[in-house]
Amino acid sequence: MNKVLLHCCCAPCSVSCIQPLKDEGFEAVGFWFNPNIHPFKEYEARRDCLIDYAKEINLPLIIKEDYGLRSFTKAVADDIEGRCVYCYEHRLEETAKYAAKNGFSSFTSTLFSSLYQNHEMMKAAAEKYAEKYGVKFLYRDFRPNFREGNQKAREMGLYMQKYCGCIFSEEDRYKKQIEKDKEKYAL
Repeated sequence: MNKVLLHCCCAPCSVSCIQPLKDEGFEAVGFWFNPNIHPFKEYEARRDCLIDYAKEINLPLIIKEDYGLRSFTKAVADDIEGRCVYCYEHRLEETAKYAAKNGFSSFTSTLFSSLYQNHEMMKAAAEKYAEKYGVKFLYRDFRPNFREGNQKAREMGLYMQKYCGCIFSEEDRYKKQIEKDKEKYAL
């Protein structure tokens, strides 16, 4: 069986990926590295939910603990609108590096299950780091499993987040409300 290092952004997205990988004959090992998730309580909720889910399904899980608020915001401060490039590259590089260093046949990410992420940008980043570290990037478009995976995650009572993770995406989530409040409280 081929061992694939599966970067996991959260438990609900993992639901969409693990069984399809098993069906193909891959042994998935989860890898938590998400220094983009803020604030800390959100980071903690996603990490802890993934840990509990991994135990429940007997998924080996590696935790690379890094609540990177300062390093993340410093890295994206000059280009907040372009922050996703840094976010994808940083996490996928760390995944590729770990996979190469620890004998995995390949790596991939649960990010490829999201309907909201830029697949071409993520794929380019993963391919770049696969080549740099000499490990295979296993591209799979897990999006067809997204809705079913999220429904199953809800049924299982998994923590369901409302934004991709970075503090700026949470701000984007509330953009309409922020604009309404500006009008409401304008002097």
